[in-house]
Amino acid sequence: MSGRLIVVSNRIPTEAQPSGGLVVALHDCLTTEGGVWIGTSGTPVEKPEPKLREIARGDYTRMVFDISPSEQEGYYLGYANSVLWPLFHRRADLVHLRPDYADNYLAVNARLADMLAEFAGPDDLLWIHDYHFLPLAKLLRDRGVSCRIGFFLHIPFPVVADILALPQANDLKDWVAAYDVFGVQTKGDVGRVMAHYRDDPHAIFDTQGHMVALNNGAAPRHFPIGIDAREFASLAQTHEADISLALTLGQKLVLGVDRLDYSKGLVHRFEGFAAYLDARKPDTPKATLLQIAPPSREDVDAYRDIRTELEQTAGTINGAHSELDWTPIRYIRRAVDRDMLAGVYRRADVAMVTPLADGMNLVAKEFVAAQNPENPGVLILSHFAGAAEQLTDALMVNPYDTAEVGAAVEQALTMPRSERQDRHAALFDNVMREDISWWTQSYLSALRGTS
Repeated sequence: MSGRLIVVSNRIPTEAQPSGGLVVALHDCLTTEGGVWIGTSGTPVEKPEPKLREIARGDYTRMVFDISPSEQEGYYLGYANSVLWPLFHRRADLVHLRPDYADNYLAVNARLADMLAEFAGPDDLLWIHDYHFLPLAKLLRDRGVSCRIGFFLHIPFPVVADILALPQANDLKDWVAAYDVFGVQTKGDVGRVMAHYRDDPHAIFDTQGHMVALNNGAAPRHFPIGIDAREFASLAQTHEADISLALTLGQKLVLGVDRLDYSKGLVHRFEGFAAYLDARKPDTPKATLLQIAPPSREDVDAYRDIRTELEQTAGTINGAHSELDWTPIRYIRRAVDRDMLAGVYRRADVAMVTPLADGMNLVAKEFVAAQNPENPGVLILSHFAGAAEQLTDALMVNPYDTAEVGAAVEQALTMPRSERQDRHAALFDNVMREDISWWTQSYLSALRGTS
């Protein structure tokens, strides 16, 4: 097959060194593979142009399309992030339904389908990313596009009971079935997709109850996304000496790095850390939780609410436990430069990755890659992170159980070096082996029909 690789996602990097899990992963993929990356232009315009336009050319070509202010409100803030995001993260109670949200979501996808139908050739590979563009393959097939089309969902797939809250629940079945490869992060996600089609006459199951095909001959497959582990390990080692944390002698650093989102379980994390503080033994080293949580989607009510609750929780815990030379929680509500962040990862004694629902969570893998194998830190990982299927040697916790989280912090801070080394070696092996190149090749082999 001699066609191009064409990647489509909502976000596309405009800077030389991109940031953000999905964007970094796709940048690394396209830098190696070459091809075209298409996404929104980032700034709404009153009259969107009907064609794609090129904004950069290098290892791969970057192209964008426009959306209007009303589409930004309805497609992005509305249907994508006030309907699909909470629904797929098991927060159906936060779903905000309005008819114009779905109308705008479908209108943006239809306009993009028109542009791609003119742009994509029969030998190209189309790789669509994330919940913003779920209907795209169905719309492209309706327009006669015949090339192979794959989809990758970076967030969790919802449970059947929550999908029923979606007015387009039946449409979702058609959207998924239109792809040649429908990729998800975990085996658990594959099971949830299969459950959605259990009573669908177009789905074929084997005698063990596993889905083997949808109506186009595809079945859901899991491809756990990785990172450029070697590059990140080198970055962390290079920048470790640049970090000044102003910790007192013997004080330990517990690290959290998350986008400010209700799915990340940040309030639960703070309360779990407070449980550690409440039960802390006199001979346990003092520890500071450094939480980096840049805000996003602050135009959505649920995000303003979580910010307020998190700030109040941090203030309450610090008021109860701070001493003249010790502030238990440091909370930074802005992004930190990637080079500096890599150095902080390496300096951290513990990382708390405790989401309530997460597709994968690359922070867990970055922390593992950044550690000094001679004296590694400890990863505390939620059962509900997609990474939990791979990183089984982490300290696994239920983020809803604050006492369990607090006990895990105590265990991590007092763990013998030999146990830390053994756990880290197993985690490091997985992060290095199943890295971003492995993920890319695994998915593209499936999309090309060679695996």
